[in-house]
Amino acid sequence: PLSPRPSGERLCSVEEATAGSGTYIRHGFIFSSLAGCLEKRSEDSGLPIVSVVRDTESQLLPDVGAVVTCKVCSINSRFAKVHILYVGATPLKSTFRGTIRREDIRATEKDKVEVYKSFRPGDIVLAKVISLGDAQSNYLLSTAENELGVVVARSEAGVQMVPISWCEMQCPRTHTKDFRKVARVQPQFLQT
Repeated sequence: PLSPRPSGERLCSVEEATAGSGTYIRHGFIFSSLAGCLEKRSEDSGLPIVSVVRDTESQLLPDVGAVVTCKVCSINSRFAKVHILYVGATPLKSTFRGTIRREDIRATEKDKVEVYKSFRPGDIVLAKVISLGDAQSNYLLSTAENELGVVVARSEAGVQMVPISWCEMQCPRTHTKDFRKVARVQPQFLQT
């Protein structure tokens, strides 16, 4: 069996083969448009046809519009870096990186948003994919809808905090309040 190929890999030149399903042509080369296994079929008329077949076990990929569950790794004043863990309710086999930019955190008063008052490293966040990643598979995510935002956060005491408003969570042990962009969670998205 052929080893799975990542999406966006250059397969061969158009002189060597014809582009089949799961591929695209750019600058005279054939690239894979999805992650899967390479198939080459010989044609009587000349060039073989290359196609990429997504094997059934293959990676479910975050798609534009998909709701994903991710974990915040790091934050700065412009964005939060996250690892995408689930697409919908399906756990991902490998890690995809995502970025939530400051302007994509909230739908309103975007200029007043502060990243550190929205997310903290370790938070579990529900977000929507707004554009597919570049070569580093860095997806752009948004939490601008009410349903999206932080679903699980731990306080400095290590206790899971309780949302008390759309912008604050409280530690049940120390009663310390922290700012967050809180998700109004719909039960079907809760990952325990």
